[in-house]
Order: sequence, then structure tokens, then C-alpha cells
Amino acid sequence: MKTSLSINVNKVALLRNQRDIGYPSVVGAARQIIAAGAHGITVHPRPDQRHIRPGDVSDLRRLIADELSGSVEFNIEGNPTDELLEIVREACPDQVTLVPDDPDQRTSDHGWDLAADGERLKPIVAGLKEAGMRVSLFMDPDPGAMQLVAACGADRIELYTESYATAHAAGDCEGVLAGYVASAEAAIANGLGVNAGHDLNLDNLPLFRRSVPELAEVSIGHAFTSDALELGYNGAVAAYLAALG
Repeated sequence: MKTSLSINVNKVALLRNQRDIGYPSVVGAARQIIAAGAHGITVHPRPDQRHIRPGDVSDLRRLIADELSGSVEFNIEGNPTDELLEIVREACPDQVTLVPDDPDQRTSDHGWDLAADGERLKPIVAGLKEAGMRVSLFMDPDPGAMQLVAACGADRIELYTESYATAHAAGDCEGVLAGYVASAEAAIANGLGVNAGHDLNLDNLPLFRRSVPELAEVSIGHAFTSDALELGYNGAVAAYLAALG
């Protein structure tokens, strides 16, 4: 199964926001990344607008819908607050990834607890799907939770991969990776697609890709941006596509 590469451009926006001079351009970065062969663009707007801003979402939607004629996918992720849902409904991306992050978090650090949040998420998921968007839920590697994801009406999960990345860096990831494989298998058994993201990089991505069944998409931002500082956008996209095999 082909695994799509979606590049998160938040860190490009973060650098731009350090100065009031308008560059680096988020749209310009996305244009180069897509031209280099990436399959999608991801953004994660946060309430403090420390990186992606609502205007960036609109600009990227126009780029993907008009200039690129929808040839790549647009994924918006974030906590489904009223503010985020307004941005999502206006942009109508191909995919919405719902993430349970608090406003003061530096980055996403856990998946949904659907025993606590499932009933609240069901009408949100239904509304997004009715508007034509695919919905993914950000989840820890827990095979037993996949039935609850399906009960919420979501189309996919995005496996939160920090624990795998940490174990891989320590040189002992076999047991942790087995949990991701089991979670993906449980998701597939419940009719769900499987995405993954967070701290995936050129070192740990190939093993994850080979091991996790039917991996539909990976979303990579921080590591990609770091690599692009040395390799350029074209070189970094080529390296990640090669890592995906």
C-alpha cells in the first residue's frame, strides 16, 4: 500500500512570525514542497496563533484548490473548539484530524480518551463528515480503543508516534513497535484507515513504514523542517519519499 507524505508547515509559519517582514512564505514553502512530490499539506492552527494563522489556512486552501486543482490533500488538525471548527468549515479541507491538545501545550502529547470524550466528539465528527471532510482521531497505540473510534464515526486514526520515536532513538523499540502494529490491525479490523505522526524522522520512519500494516499517511513537520535547513525543500521531500519506500 502506498503511504502518502503530508508535510506540516507550522514551523515555517513559526519562523515567519518572529519578524514582521512576511517571510519565509508559508504558501511559497507549500508550493515548493508539493512541486517536489509531497502528497499533502498539514497545518495545526492554535488559539495563540504562534505559528499558523487563519489567513494561512485560507491562502493554502486557495493554493491547493485553485492553482493545484486539488491534486494534493489539505489536512487541518487541532482541538475541535468553536474557533477551530469555524476555520475548518470555511476551508473545508480534505481531512480533519481532531487532537485533544490544550491551548498552553507546546505540542500534542497524547491521544483521545474516548471513554471520556467519545459522546462529545460524535456530533462533531458527524457534522464534519456531512460537510464532505474525512475525519481522523489522534490516538495513542491502544488496540482496545479502536472500536470506540469506529463508534464515534471517524474514518481514520492518526497514531501518536512519540513513544515509538523515543524507543527507536534508545535502540530498543521492538516491544513498543508491536503495540503500534496491533493498534493498526485493530483499526483495520474496525474499518478504519491508519495515519501516523509525531517525531517521525528519516532514521525511524523506514522501520515504522515496513512494520505497520496499511499505513495510509504520515504527517511530518518538525523533523522535515530541520532536515530542509540542510537539504532544502526538494532534497528533504526526496529523502522522506525514499524513507517511505
